[in-house]
Amino acid sequence: MDKYTACVWPRLEPFLIGVLPATPPSKFNMHYLRKMACYVRTRDGCFPRLGWHMWRHIACGKLQLAEELSWLYFETFDLLMPRSAEQRLEWAEALSQCHNPKELDRQRCKLSVDTLQFLLFLYLQQLNRISLRTSLIGEEWPSPRSPSSSSERDNKISSQNKNWDDQAHLTFIQTHLAELLELLVEPGQLSNSGHVLRDSQLTSEALECLSLLLEGSVNHSRTVYPIHKLLSRSPLQSQAGFSKLSRSYSLQQFQGFLHQALCLNPFGISTCSQSGKKLAWALQVEGTLKKAKIFRNTHMAPPGSRLLLMSQVCKQTLAKDSEKLNNANIKLHRCSEAFIYLLSPLRSVTLDKCRNCTVVLGPVGTSVHIQSCENVRVVCVAGRLTIGGSSHCTIHALTPARPLLLPGNVSLTLGPFHTHYPTLEDHMASVGLAVVPNLWDLPLLFGAEGSTVDTGCYRIQPPSEFYPLVIPFKMEGDNCEIPWGLPTDYQKAVESREKVIEDWQKTVKEALLNKVQRRQFQALVEQKFHEWLLETGQRQELDSLLPPALTPSTSVDHWPSSHTSNSGQNVLKAQPPEQAKGRAPTAC
Repeated sequence: MDKYTACVWPRLEPFLIGVLPATPPSKFNMHYLRKMACYVRTRDGCFPRLGWHMWRHIACGKLQLAEELSWLYFETFDLLMPRSAEQRLEWAEALSQCHNPKELDRQRCKLSVDTLQFLLFLYLQQLNRISLRTSLIGEEWPSPRSPSSSSERDNKISSQNKNWDDQAHLTFIQTHLAELLELLVEPGQLSNSGHVLRDSQLTSEALECLSLLLEGSVNHSRTVYPIHKLLSRSPLQSQAGFSKLSRSYSLQQFQGFLHQALCLNPFGISTCSQSGKKLAWALQVEGTLKKAKIFRNTHMAPPGSRLLLMSQVCKQTLAKDSEKLNNANIKLHRCSEAFIYLLSPLRSVTLDKCRNCTVVLGPVGTSVHIQSCENVRVVCVAGRLTIGGSSHCTIHALTPARPLLLPGNVSLTLGPFHTHYPTLEDHMASVGLAVVPNLWDLPLLFGAEGSTVDTGCYRIQPPSEFYPLVIPFKMEGDNCEIPWGLPTDYQKAVESREKVIEDWQKTVKEALLNKVQRRQFQALVEQKFHEWLLETGQRQELDSLLPPALTPSTSVDHWPSSHTSNSGQNVLKAQPPEQAKGRAPTAC
């Protein structure tokens, strides 16, 4: 029999989606988690599944967390779980029927999570912790100008989080493997001091829980298995210390097996940026795209590891609605003065260090995270919205969770979701997102240890500044308006503006201008309109929509430029995306 060789690596999504990009509460450490691991095994309603009622009791009573913060972690973990779209839609419907806090709490108490996996999830929150121990060996050694206050440290975390860093994920697992496994060991196998005994065993059920964090393959095969299914092969079971008699693993031997088998995620961001499939497009503006990079691994990665990286896209309009993007985790990095439309159902989206951009997204099943961005406008439907270390950004969102505002934000504007495209409702249904509840205007200000975040860091967009967004591409589908409408005050503002346009047209018509006067007046209106386009920067967006001369492409995988749809039809509109702002009044 050929020798089996296992490769095991950290799964991406628990770190990318599950770890909040902020300093965790100080009591999310091994001392308290060890106590919690023993506590939950001795209380009803805690093991093997932990309900919201008991987690709230532990979090608020034992760990001293605020109730909203306790729910934040519970809800985030549930976001990671592989629930069907139908299940998530049913949950959203149930929440939407809650009319007061008591009914909401009653509904939340129906939710439960796997206890051991939740313990691992809480331990993972230490990924973004700055500690003296890591400072001794890493780049976090305090400098003369290092942050001194807790809020400044929080700002540093939100701008330098490790959620996408697959090397940091591997290092974290390697460094903390013993403690992670200790959380899975039954209390009877712990010493009086709470530490594991030399002959401790790991049950098959505990190993299955570890599949939250680890997956792998055999003999470098492309087939990927969660860790418990990977070890269903007898040769690997023997290497990992499995005993057929006790139906469990020797903890010491299993830990040694993992240390030898652990490797970098072959589907992570590092591999994708080095050897992922390149995407290109036909349209270039004044050579500004020479440094732009767009890579994907969606052609070969398993679910949960599908990635698309867009880096340094500058002064360009890009649009895509394709199955290649479906359920992909997307990162937009250092994009500037760009207009990006990704109109497919997505898994997660991160905007990192982008500036002066407009980003319109299809429904995002888990989270949209905006970090270290400046003057960015984001339009999204998402399971969770998180913003940290960003300034002068405007976000138009539909989300069933309260938007999470991390430290370091300045002058954010939150507005209602205000656009549509023909397949929007179908895409929302496919990722399990409903139109209600919608908590876009109830942000949660997150600070470590219950500290407050500056409430002046955001504002709700006044209806007087609100303009619906028109996506300037032809697509096939049934939706021709925002399916759920606009909040009343914003709808009134739009109708009032439309009335002004109607009155203008009526005034021009009643002026009874002759042909010469009409031409002169039209020329004047167009002149003023083009001056406005230049002053506001809207001219760049219009110019980038013009179809270029077709040129042969040498790329392996062509990224359609913004002037064509997937079917190749011309989709250029004569109006810019903001309908009310971008259309010149006519003289007739």
